[in-house]
Amino acid sequence: MRQYILRRLSLLPIVIFGITMLLFALLQFLTPEMRAALYVKDPKQLDAVESIIQKYHLRDPMPVQYWTWIKQIARGDLGYSETAKMPVAEALAAYFPATFELASLAFFAILISGVWLGVLSAVHKDKTLDHLTRFAAIIGYSLPSFVLGLGLLMVLYGKLKLFPPGRYSLDADLFIHSDQFRSYTGLLLLDSLVNGKLWIFWDALKHLLLPAATLWYISIALLLRTTRSSMLEVIHTDYIRTARAKGLDERTIIRKHALKNALIPTLTLATILYIGLLGGVVITETVFDFPGLGRWGVLAAQQLDIPAVMGFALMTSSFFVIGNLITDLLYAYIDPRIRLK
Repeated sequence: MRQYILRRLSLLPIVIFGITMLLFALLQFLTPEMRAALYVKDPKQLDAVESIIQKYHLRDPMPVQYWTWIKQIARGDLGYSETAKMPVAEALAAYFPATFELASLAFFAILISGVWLGVLSAVHKDKTLDHLTRFAAIIGYSLPSFVLGLGLLMVLYGKLKLFPPGRYSLDADLFIHSDQFRSYTGLLLLDSLVNGKLWIFWDALKHLLLPAATLWYISIALLLRTTRSSMLEVIHTDYIRTARAKGLDERTIIRKHALKNALIPTLTLATILYIGLLGGVVITETVFDFPGLGRWGVLAAQQLDIPAVMGFALMTSSFFVIGNLITDLLYAYIDPRIRLK
């Protein structure tokens, strides 16, 4: 297992180098004046654009520029975002907690219900439960997220006034930005509990439920169908037939023998799904006026905010690299045969 982990870790620098090279190559389509924004912390510094170009070698050969840019990133200097009116590193730290809360809440609901329903659907193949779960999931997968989101808003907020858009109410906003509330992580659900303010916890949770429910319903179909297909393949293998022939309880066979092997393709999809959610769910965040990473990234792209777009791209690509590493390690834990490859 140790050698397997070391092999996977040794590939990380190569992958990261490739990603940064690709992103930097795309920057070369921009003029030195536009790339100068990557090296400032305050927009006032852009008054001396030529001195910035000279200082950071923006007209030098590409290897020199790349090395200068990498050193800048290593120091945490990602430039200044005009969209967020703050340095890019601070903007990422400010917007990410909201997306992390939304993505995590939606993902765990998707993972638990998707695997559970997928297993049930496979065990009861071609029965009423199987048809109902697949029908409901396919409708969700086919439904555009903005249609579902707007529909939920019109009914549950417009008519019933139950789950408002945004991240928190006006009262919570005033309290959170007062001296009475201390932010430790930027995660409202966690910080509200640490501060002992349950009313802020419930306020933040009410604002999270509708966008999380939207993401859950439109995303569960793929996980459900993958789990179902994988389970159907596993429960028809020889070792499952042998277990049944030995008289083992069907529930034990499914839980202890079939499910573990069926989870390998599900893990791949689940990792990609979660990383995609962490990268920002643009449409859902826009519909629900949720101040997350995805919405900010789109605004930055629309306004040609180069430092913000590059910071967003670096962060999301890092998520995918780390997510793939975690998936590989989980593979080896679930199926020891993979460690030998």
